Amino acid sequence: MMTKRDHVQLKAELVMLEQLVKEDHLLRKIEKHVSFRFIYDLVEDYYADTMGRPSIDPVVLFKMSLIQALYGIPSERRLAEEIHHNMAYRWFLGYGITDTIPDHTTISYNRTGRFKDAKVYEEIMNEVVLLAMENKLVSGKIFYTDSTHIRANASNSKYTNEEKEITVSEDESLLTLVNEKRETKGQKSLKPAADKVIRKNTKISTTDPSSGYMHRDRKPVGFYHLIHGTVDGENNIILGLSVTPGNVHDATVYIENLDEIFETLKIIPTYVGADAGYFNLNVLEALVERNLTPVIGPRKYAGKKGKKSKYWFEYDPQRDEYTCFEGQVLRYVTTTREGYVEYRSDPEICRNCPKREKCLYESNTEGVIEENQSRTIRRHIKEHYADEVRAFMKTPEGKALYQRRKETVERVFADMKELSGMRYAHYRGSEGVKAQALLTATALNVKKIATILDKRG
Repeated sequence: MMTKRDHVQLKAELVMLEQLVKEDHLLRKIEKHVSFRFIYDLVEDYYADTMGRPSIDPVVLFKMSLIQALYGIPSERRLAEEIHHNMAYRWFLGYGITDTIPDHTTISYNRTGRFKDAKVYEEIMNEVVLLAMENKLVSGKIFYTDSTHIRANASNSKYTNEEKEITVSEDESLLTLVNEKRETKGQKSLKPAADKVIRKNTKISTTDPSSGYMHRDRKPVGFYHLIHGTVDGENNIILGLSVTPGNVHDATVYIENLDEIFETLKIIPTYVGADAGYFNLNVLEALVERNLTPVIGPRKYAGKKGKKSKYWFEYDPQRDEYTCFEGQVLRYVTTTREGYVEYRSDPEICRNCPKREKCLYESNTEGVIEENQSRTIRRHIKEHYADEVRAFMKTPEGKALYQRRKETVERVFADMKELSGMRYAHYRGSEGVKAQALLTATALNVKKIATILDKRG
């Protein structure tokens, strides 16, 4: 039998807001397990004690932004409308059915005015991470780091070309290592070189100058921001975030971001994991100096087509020489200013080698095959850091830890984009994008904490 309901909304009912929110609703779990009263202490200095009108409760304003990040609401105007109609949102904020919801301009003012250039959002995120640590949700065994791009709130066609002069100074510590190597081999030390000035043409967005024009392999082209994030390897708790223009390399801010996390949270892991984009000798050296074991995908350069790469040759650190696949020795020649140690084979032996076509033949810039008289291998003076990482990555433990990477930091970035609307920057300027990223990361952490603690009972 077909049932037809009367859709005329004229009935008056006596109902409590508490009854309209399901018992297993996410916001109920958050309200039960996470207290936000610490926000009052963080923002106290931004409010006058005796002047002005009474403000909107700062915890309420933060909870509104939390709702926006949790449910991927694209704008603050839309957020105010959603809260007006959603009973669960009203319950979470402490507003009754007939109470007036704060206007969207109030949220915007706090972000662009009162809290602009402040570290409030970062401090709130740190407090939430400390709550996760108190509840044993952060193991501290391994931290995974990666970056993801978000589309800037800017047009790709509105930009200016600016030519910048960049002064490049010689690395004094590297020159010291080079000269030590040369002296042990009986060669003269190199004198410090003069600074070099490089001219670089850069596209600057006229809409959002803080963004960067990204042009990478297998990545979209245009103006983007990069979010650099670090998560704990157990429960994917986001430990720290930073935002840079889209044309900044991941490895340039990696060590700085890790140091900030260590100093803020007072926790240092045993391992740190990242993809091959962070496989940089200076990065590996810095990690070893901090007593960290890198779990980073090694980079191998195949070399020119048809020619065996240097990884086919075996290096003996005790004798400081290479051995080719025919058992012949490549001995030390020199150490360059750039830090590369050169080893060269004996031309007389190579001339009669049965496999010289795999070692000496290569194509030049015009595609013509040429034969060299001997084989030269260049090894960086800091290459031993890379050798240690490659050796560890071949062990079962190294393979297992690296395999876990895509299930942690990559999963977190996917949730930020798919669930919380982080594919696009809602605001312009680095501070606005950073506020959006920090609020989104805090929302995901709060959701994770509440869900796990609720399962614990």
